[in-house]
Amino acid sequence: MKITHLLTAGLLSVCSIGFYAPPAEAQNVLKIMRGSTTSSIKVSVNRAIVMESDQPFAELSVANPGIADIATLSDRTIYVLGKAPGRTTLTLLAADGKLITNVDVRVSPDLAEFKERLREILPREKIEVRTANDGIVLSGRVSGKQKLDRALDLAQRYAPERVTNLMTVGGSQQVMLKVRFAEMQRAVAKNLSASIGVDITGNTISQIGTGSRITTPGTTGINNVAAGQQGAFSIGFSSGDLAINLMLEALETKGLVRTLAEPNLVAISGNEAAFLAGGEFPVPVADGDGVKIEYKPFGIELTFKPVVVDGDLINLTIDTAVSALDTTQTVVIGNAVIPSFTRREAKTVVEMRDGQSMAIAGLLQDNFADASSQVPWLGDVPVLGALFRSANYSRDQSELVVIVTPHLVTPVDGESLTLPTDRVRIPNESELFLLGNVSGKRKNKSGNNSASGSVSSQEFTGSYGYVME
Repeated sequence: MKITHLLTAGLLSVCSIGFYAPPAEAQNVLKIMRGSTTSSIKVSVNRAIVMESDQPFAELSVANPGIADIATLSDRTIYVLGKAPGRTTLTLLAADGKLITNVDVRVSPDLAEFKERLREILPREKIEVRTANDGIVLSGRVSGKQKLDRALDLAQRYAPERVTNLMTVGGSQQVMLKVRFAEMQRAVAKNLSASIGVDITGNTISQIGTGSRITTPGTTGINNVAAGQQGAFSIGFSSGDLAINLMLEALETKGLVRTLAEPNLVAISGNEAAFLAGGEFPVPVADGDGVKIEYKPFGIELTFKPVVVDGDLINLTIDTAVSALDTTQTVVIGNAVIPSFTRREAKTVVEMRDGQSMAIAGLLQDNFADASSQVPWLGDVPVLGALFRSANYSRDQSELVVIVTPHLVTPVDGESLTLPTDRVRIPNESELFLLGNVSGKRKNKSGNNSASGSVSSQEFTGSYGYVME
């Protein structure tokens, strides 16, 4: 026995270079019962244990060497090394070839090392680690999806394809996305032109210039201007059969258009939500059997998918657009006049924290055009040449910006929600016919202690329907 112990100690000292020394409680002593499985052992991957049998054996074999490796130190001592997670059988035979026993060897992932690495990478997360059927089971509560993914990736290193996730993500997992479309359009146009008309016969007008056609023969004094003509001033005089009429056209136009859309939509983390406020326009489309109707959506469209990554860090996949009918550009199919659509669209993936805002799209257009026309030679005459020239100037500017703001929200009690109709009461006959009120007086909320009564008595300020963290 002394020689056996010395041989065992020497082999263990050699193996300790590549493996940890097995703890004392990991050693097993087999109780031999011939012809049946009498014991089972458990060893971790890349760990080894030494077992001693109370009966000498002549032959030793393992069913699957890829799961566990074995070596004999003596006729009673066995060295077992775990190689891969799984289960296999260790068989011991006597010198006469008879079966001594079968041992169930179970190799599990090295949870000790895995737990150490998990504490180093995620020190503040309360994650419980267990083994089940040669795999790893993770449970507990983590603060964000990003940390959950890190724990799962690390577990896959120790038990590939055998990781069970029972973890939950804490904190708010519902996201409200606020999208603001703001567009400003400015347009300026200026026009200056002149024309001279001469009437000799009393029946016709000979016109020289670049302005509008003079339709009224000149007489002494200020002449009439053609109907619908804007920015025109006409003056003329006559002497006998000769009448001269001078018309100046000067017009400046300015325009400003402001467009704002602000859709809001809520979705749970990892799920997609869609929103459309507008309608669908029927469009006739020709096919082999005739004409069919297709409907094209227009209005305010929003599709987004939020993912709460870590705490209040939110990953957003956004697809949003604002469209409207444009009657200035039309297509005629048969007897149908089909308008076109103006569309502002943005599609992107961004990441930001709760309450932060980001301009995901911006557009600045500045169109400038000017033109000058004149009567040949006469327009080149100094000073007087201005009567034979016309100039047009136009400038269009458009600015568009799309801003998104995510918020982590939680639901509230139904009694705390308010609607715009909560502030309006149908008028009675006296209020409608005698006083001319289209809405009745609001009820006195002093005696109403409910949450809905107190909220609905407020004005339209702040956020409604959600609790923002």
